[in-house]
Amino acid sequence: MTPPPNPSSTQVALVTGASRGIGGHVVRALLVDGWDVVGLSRSGTVPDGAEGLSVDVTDEKSVRAAVEEVIDRYGRIDLLVNNAGLIETEQPLWDADVNEWWQVIVTNVRGPFLLTHAVVPHMINAGGGRIVNLNSGAAVRASADLTAYAASKSALARLTGGVALAGAAHGVLAFDLAPGVIETAMTHSMRMHDGRTEWTSPQDVTELLLAIADGELDGFSGRMVRAGSDDLDTLRSLSAAGLAEGDRTLRLQSWGEGDPLGG
Repeated sequence: MTPPPNPSSTQVALVTGASRGIGGHVVRALLVDGWDVVGLSRSGTVPDGAEGLSVDVTDEKSVRAAVEEVIDRYGRIDLLVNNAGLIETEQPLWDADVNEWWQVIVTNVRGPFLLTHAVVPHMINAGGGRIVNLNSGAAVRASADLTAYAASKSALARLTGGVALAGAAHGVLAFDLAPGVIETAMTHSMRMHDGRTEWTSPQDVTELLLAIADGELDGFSGRMVRAGSDDLDTLRSLSAAGLAEGDRTLRLQSWGEGDPLGG
């Protein structure tokens, strides 16, 4: 896998779900920060200044063709932001529409898998890169009426952790970024947010994203950070000092001393 003769001298980011919502905020922030940005969406629509490609992130051929097109054009992908995602109708699992439920899993897990599967070999070939998976607090707690979404985000965290472990030797880092509750069409469609008046600032999300992208939080590879809750200066200090094994990762909670399964 040989890079083209004249790869871009500017860092290149690939962002999924880039047409609106969090993806749109991420694209604009990266552009302001000086990145070349390619946004993927079903429509191919992205904010001005970015290149847009129409891609179904759940289709292997579509994803692979898009990644190869970016490599052919720019010669590199330094940052992958897996943002595209779905949420199901809020109801108990036994009342769920089977196809809707499963599509959430497909989009939220298969999508990031396919993008990561296609991009990481190019990152390894170039000496490294970073992957940011837009996760959620739903990954770490059970939900009575969003079982597909919660299951998909727990699975995504395991993808993040696995890539971080296997990628470390190659300079490939992976992060879970929980965006809090951003005001979007998706969050307005959710019954749990009826009447909400306080929302996470998009700037909180993009500041964390840029800090990760610029290498300021590499100590959090394989771990989760959350916009609107985490203080960026505190994260920088912890990243530099080092975290204990298991910090900010999915763990089985022990009942305490004597639990044979540990923590």
